[in-house]
Amino acid sequence: MWITLHVCLYLTFNCISVSSMSSSGFCQLQGHFKLNGMYQDGDLIIGGLFAFHLITVFPELSFRQEPEQPYCQRFYMAAFQQAQAMVFAINEINKNPKLLPNITLGYHLYDNCIKVGVALRAATALVSGTEESLSDFNCTGPPPVIGIVGDPSSTHCIAISSVLGLFRIPMVSYYATCSCLSDRKKHPSFFRTIPSDAFQVRAMMQILRHFGWTWVGLLYSDDDYGIHAAQSFHQDVQLFGGCVAFSEILPRDNNYEDIQRIVGVIQTSTAKVVVVFSTVAYVVPLMDEVALQNVTGRQWIASEGWATSPLFHTPRLLPFLGGTLGIAIRRGEIQGLRDFLLRMHPDKNTRNNLVRVFWENMFGCKFETGDSEGKNICTGEEDLSSTVNEYNDVSELRASYNVYKAVYALAHALHDLMQCEEGRGPFSENTCADITNLQPWQLVHYLQKVNFTTGFGDRVSFDKNGDALAIYDVMNWQPRSDGSIIVRTVGVVDEGAATGKVLTLNEEALYWNFDTRKPPRSVCSESCPPGTRRARRKGLPVCCFDCLPCADGEISNTTDAIECTVCPDDSWSNPEKVLCVPKEVEYLSYEEPLGISLTTASLLGTCFCALVMIIFAHHRNTPVVRANNSELSFLLLLSLKLCFLCVLLFIGRPQLWTCQLRHAVFGISFVLCVSSILVKTMVVIAVFKSSRPEGKSAMKWFGAAQQRGTVLVLTAVQVIICAVWLSTASPAPHKNTQYIRSKIVYECAIGSVAGFAILLGYIGLLAAVSFLLAFLARNLPDNFNEAKFITFSMLIFCAVWITFVPAYVSSPGKYAVAVEVFAILASSFGLLVAIFAPKCYIIILHPERNTKKAVMARQTENK
Repeated sequence: MWITLHVCLYLTFNCISVSSMSSSGFCQLQGHFKLNGMYQDGDLIIGGLFAFHLITVFPELSFRQEPEQPYCQRFYMAAFQQAQAMVFAINEINKNPKLLPNITLGYHLYDNCIKVGVALRAATALVSGTEESLSDFNCTGPPPVIGIVGDPSSTHCIAISSVLGLFRIPMVSYYATCSCLSDRKKHPSFFRTIPSDAFQVRAMMQILRHFGWTWVGLLYSDDDYGIHAAQSFHQDVQLFGGCVAFSEILPRDNNYEDIQRIVGVIQTSTAKVVVVFSTVAYVVPLMDEVALQNVTGRQWIASEGWATSPLFHTPRLLPFLGGTLGIAIRRGEIQGLRDFLLRMHPDKNTRNNLVRVFWENMFGCKFETGDSEGKNICTGEEDLSSTVNEYNDVSELRASYNVYKAVYALAHALHDLMQCEEGRGPFSENTCADITNLQPWQLVHYLQKVNFTTGFGDRVSFDKNGDALAIYDVMNWQPRSDGSIIVRTVGVVDEGAATGKVLTLNEEALYWNFDTRKPPRSVCSESCPPGTRRARRKGLPVCCFDCLPCADGEISNTTDAIECTVCPDDSWSNPEKVLCVPKEVEYLSYEEPLGISLTTASLLGTCFCALVMIIFAHHRNTPVVRANNSELSFLLLLSLKLCFLCVLLFIGRPQLWTCQLRHAVFGISFVLCVSSILVKTMVVIAVFKSSRPEGKSAMKWFGAAQQRGTVLVLTAVQVIICAVWLSTASPAPHKNTQYIRSKIVYECAIGSVAGFAILLGYIGLLAAVSFLLAFLARNLPDNFNEAKFITFSMLIFCAVWITFVPAYVSSPGKYAVAVEVFAILASSFGLLVAIFAPKCYIIILHPERNTKKAVMARQTENK
């Protein structure tokens, strides 16, 4: 672009530069441009640049003679209406006694022919004047133009403003939207009455967000307008979570192969929505190819550059472009404009040749010239009211309304400049501007501060970057009864809305060109429901993702969650993974089958102990009961009953007192039990030794008192261990979340591993000693020798508790408690059955063997 600018500047200033200053003090133009224009004289002149033609034809270069000047083709009626809106505004201002009294405004308008070179030449002609020669070098008086309305093209404005900005000549565009023109360092004197593309892109985002379209295609023109808009679109679409499915640039030269390729991309893409940032000239060949390839089922989003263009409103394009949504500049009304347009007639002033060109194109005739033979002759009296086209259609004044506001902005700035009071001015030493010697930069100062309201009710002002207030109409292309397209306003995008609602849509008035008559779905991946999270697909945009369920213990309660949220320690995810619910508290309870079974077994064991005690009490004087100290037998039964009952402390919701008692009672009960067995074993050995001559005094040192004392001492040691353990690191209820993440295991923390280990170790030590002594005494000759039964019982006891340790460690949650309870019950039942079942068998089923005679007979046989 800048290369083009430099070339154009070089050519322009070579043609209009001052060649030399002669001795007489004159300078002369070195060449003339053939520029179509319109002119009206006045005290102050406002320049204007309009796209009266859509095509520029450049002659071939032979490099042997001065090249011919380019000429323009394809007259654009809408642009002529825009120029007439400027003329109307100037005439209206001149008739207004309250605005610029005693000042008559004039105008000088040129055609830019849609080419930056022609536009730059026209702008240079406006600011430098077109006099053949110049002798006054003092530069006094007003400049040739006080400002320029235009150009409609962003590319043209960039080139022109870069030059005019050096001299601070104000330029107010009515259609250039490139956000790059908001750069005050590069374009210090540029203003516009149309919002910047930055606002237009944000307006597009509001529509896409409203309908949930996150997967869109993007097409843009190969010029500053399209390129800068596309850059902003790529940035903003990511901010709201959308993605661009494809991005294609419309070729500058309308290359057919490129157009075909682009339409092929549109057809193959899964994106149902296509956004197009472009001017009309780039879109026409695209839509011709769309119709040729029968591309339907697409929702088009049009930028303001072509959203209201009548070139596409034909029945041929309705099947493809019906339902198009577009962003259009604010529609306005200008009272009296239609009558003014219809009253216009051509004259013979060569500086108004554009009027004659318009007339010839409007009525298909030619004014009398040398080459008008065989053609209809224009009289200049043809009736404009008999025609219907873009020129006299004032129902959708958008660009023309912006031209109208631009003229009034310059007029109000000039009026404010004239109202300055000397000594209170804004310039150095509080001076005011002199209207007879006006400097362009002085008008720029007032233009920046302009603020007024049009007759239609719209407020006109500029921000610090020279941009207008951001407000757009949302357009919808709907079918007419004759099969063509009509554009209707269905909403507004207003960033300054008092309600705070930026986008307002009348959805009932929308037309959708789909079988469902509803807005299409345009997403790469459907939204992830609550309970899942998005996982981006490798190599694809962020809008393309898979929905993965949240892991256990995590939730997502929003749609399209990026990450799942971990539940607090005391909560867990529900099955749908959308809500954290309190974790299930798990413990071995009386209500569940396992707890009921263990409780039943505990009570059953207690009853068996009670039953055996009753049997033994009833037959307490029999030899079987009295053998080996019946007192120890009753003590052993009591301890076994305690062992069975202590199981109940392990079942139910853990509390502080149950946690403290369960292991203490368990440890003391088992020590009492094992110590009783140990003493009984020692009694067996002592009795056997006392039957021999060398051991007659053995029982003297191991009488009943010594037996009770031994049991008491051994049990007291366990009591001391428990007392120290409970006083230093007492077991307490603990909510454990480590075993099972989905549940809270309510358990009794043992407090001190060492204390628990010593308690079990002491029981194990006594059991091992008992087993060893019983094993050594198993073959002693005695009819009622209990050593064999004790050996068997201790074997069961040790086996149970040896297997208990790994089973306890590996069991999770309440099952660890169940394992401990099972070990208690199994060892208790083992002792009860192994030691007391044989005696009960004799007492109940074979009472004849429970006599002293039977016992003595057995002893005699053994001797």
